[in-house]
Amino acid sequence: MKTRTGIAVLVFMTALALSVGAALAQVRNGRAAPDVAGGPWLNSPPLTMDGLRGRVVLVEFWTHG
Repeated sequence: MKTRTGIAVLVFMTALALSVGAALAQVRNGRAAPDVAGGPWLNSPPLTMDGLRGRVVLVEFWTHG
């Protein structure tokens, strides 16, 4: 009984991941990322999408609080 439940959960999670991935792919395809607005910039002058074109960029958001 536990094996069937585990397999059912695995199948459900796989289907959910595939459907979410397909939905996200439809949203992103063909659209450029927006410029990052806000500030203040602490370690560099403000970055633009044109200045980052062709680079791999890691974006990490965090706040104090």
